[in-house]
Amino acid sequence: MSNIKLFESKKVRTHWDEKEEQWYFSIIDVVDVLTNSSNPRDYWFKMKVRVKTEDGLELSTICRQLKLKATDGKMRETDVADTKTLLRIIQSIPSPKAEPFKQWLAKVGYERMQEINDPGQSIDRARENWQNLGRSEKWIQQRMTGQETRNKLTDYWKESGVEKADEFALLTNIIHQEWTGLTVKKHKEIKGLKSQNLRDHMSEAELIFTALAELSTRQIAETDEAKGIQENAKASKKGGKIAKDARLQLEQQTGKKVVTGENFLPPGTIKKELK
Repeated sequence: MSNIKLFESKKVRTHWDEKEEQWYFSIIDVVDVLTNSSNPRDYWFKMKVRVKTEDGLELSTICRQLKLKATDGKMRETDVADTKTLLRIIQSIPSPKAEPFKQWLAKVGYERMQEINDPGQSIDRARENWQNLGRSEKWIQQRMTGQETRNKLTDYWKESGVEKADEFALLTNIIHQEWTGLTVKKHKEIKGLKSQNLRDHMSEAELIFTALAELSTRQIAETDEAKGIQENAKASKKGGKIAKDARLQLEQQTGKKVVTGENFLPPGTIKKELK
């Protein structure tokens, strides 16, 4: 399970290994947080050379690589470290943020243990993060409702023989393109997004229509007893069309577009016009 944690408003890509029951953290992101280097990747490379020269320790041998989402939105191999290894790395980085970051690491680990024992706490933390980012309570409620709808759909896909990540992405794109007229990638481009989650930058209306499309898709798939990628693709197109027809009717009545280039990025971020 890969996601993003925030340390003092800076993103740190993480991965929770269910089997090992431990976090892995992107080393490049941690270096960026602690050093504010203009090129954290280069800093990490030079640091490995320095530590090997001074201590005889080959840092690469105690780290591993995982595919995490890069700034261009693609999954790329990235150096990661578990908490124990990361603490060793932090010792070699002179930074006033080292101690606060160690405390943050302990907090992340503790919170994960709480979430395993009480899954509802992960929902509470998601709400808190959105509140810290300035989202309204109305938006947060819609985002969480949409996520529940999404989870029920992906549960059905898993039960019906859809297992691979690229198959999930394909079906999601079919639904999205059908109701918006845009691929997920194009919608992100219009909003000026790169590695950010598209749903976290949707308007209230976009969230509602996304949920309608996914709810319709699941109910159609259940009715048709869709199995495998091909049958679920047909259900996805039908479900997306229901939301598309509703969108067109609303736009005709209000004269306003539902799908927009608006986002929640910091002011001044360039976004493309929706044509």
